[in-house]
Amino acid sequence: MHWIDGSIFFIYMALMLSVGYIFLRKNKNPDDYFVGGRRMGSLHVGLSVVATDVGGGFSIGLGGLGFVMGIAGSWMLFTGLIGAWLTAVVLIPKVSKLSQKYHFYTFPQIFEHYYGRNVALIAGIISAIGYMGFTSSQILAGAKLASATFVGLNLETALLLMGIIAVVYTVMGGLKAVIFTDTIQWIILMGGLIFIGIPIAYSAVGGMDAIRETVSAGHLSLFNLSWQTFLNWLVTIIPIWFVGMTLYQRIYSTPDEKTAKRAWYTAGLFEYPVMAFMGVLLGLFSRVAVDQGMFAELGYASAEGLDSEMGLPLLLRTVLPVGLMGLMMSAYFSAIMSTADSCLMASSGNIVTDIIGRFKKLTGQKRILRLSQIVTLVIGATALWLALSMENVLDLMLKSYAFMVSGLFIPVLGAFYGKRHNPWAAYAAMIFGGGTTLTLMILNQPLPFELDPNIFGISLSAVLFYGINLLWKKQPGSALKE
Repeated sequence: MHWIDGSIFFIYMALMLSVGYIFLRKNKNPDDYFVGGRRMGSLHVGLSVVATDVGGGFSIGLGGLGFVMGIAGSWMLFTGLIGAWLTAVVLIPKVSKLSQKYHFYTFPQIFEHYYGRNVALIAGIISAIGYMGFTSSQILAGAKLASATFVGLNLETALLLMGIIAVVYTVMGGLKAVIFTDTIQWIILMGGLIFIGIPIAYSAVGGMDAIRETVSAGHLSLFNLSWQTFLNWLVTIIPIWFVGMTLYQRIYSTPDEKTAKRAWYTAGLFEYPVMAFMGVLLGLFSRVAVDQGMFAELGYASAEGLDSEMGLPLLLRTVLPVGLMGLMMSAYFSAIMSTADSCLMASSGNIVTDIIGRFKKLTGQKRILRLSQIVTLVIGATALWLALSMENVLDLMLKSYAFMVSGLFIPVLGAFYGKRHNPWAAYAAMIFGGGTTLTLMILNQPLPFELDPNIFGISLSAVLFYGINLLWKKQPGSALKE
């Protein structure tokens, strides 16, 4: 990379760290650190929601889908639009009311309210592990981008670089730093894609005529996917909007229900069609480029043997001129870090509030704040270690999603819409639902109709939850009452 591009990228990284330092000085208590003081506006929160959900993993992952299957990969983020708008209507009114009344910090505190502290502990463990894996996927996305762009930078060194920067400014600044940097990062990403990445890449591959001549017709069809693939995306991604700790933290960070709803409607539109098509188009252009031989000098004469998620970074490295390369790399790193920091905050909040707080009474605002920063640092280091052992960004993301969703989705629906709040039903749904999905993923054996393991986990979770509630004659009380 030219020194001008390197300088632009260095300045961007320094700015992100400076935001973390500013909020390190401003954060006074856990409210500031975990829920942004509960005074965040709808625009900041909306951009933060979409930046967190789409982020770098989906940015790089969507590029990989565009490379393999073309514009039909955009359907993955259509599920994000459905999830965002559905939760705005059916979930936010209930969660916002509880937040105003009880000043919750985490998602599992909802479980404590309806099912008791022991159920909340299990939910906290599941959420913390899932978001740790998700953090790893984002660090891996950044490392792939860096190693494909910077000559002489190997993947392991890139992982360390990305991981350390993302962890440090998150540890310092908390949720306020995360939300404000998310806003900056998302604006940078959108501007980079619209004004730099897409038009230059489109021109470099020769425009529409060259695209039609180079790739198969399937790559240009919106329906180049199986019903199983679409169903797997629906069942894996939509429920995460109901159980995502990062999303609950943002609901808690808003002053009222109306602000939260506006934020979610905004996020949905940015997910689909805006980001969905921009991501897969760049992936499609990268497939055209490799088939045209544009990557031959980089060691890739054809698509065979090329990691599909590396196609997009290689395209940008090949077609962008000096100066614009630095801006575009900053844009993609923005997306990656906007998700990594949010997931890191979510996992930290789970461990401090739902796990450590379950066994030890935490007192003193300053002590809790310092403990939160230490835990965030430890989780970040663990996520970095996990990223060093994985290869595929999208696979790691979807597995983390599936692990959380299969155990937590049904008990959440039961909490808000069920008449009985039996903790034993919640235990069974979480342990056996999540356990089934995890076991099937580990075994990695073909499943009926090529369905995702998550579908079987959620199905078992639902059967156990509603079956136990029907059979249980005496309803146990919950830990808190409205």
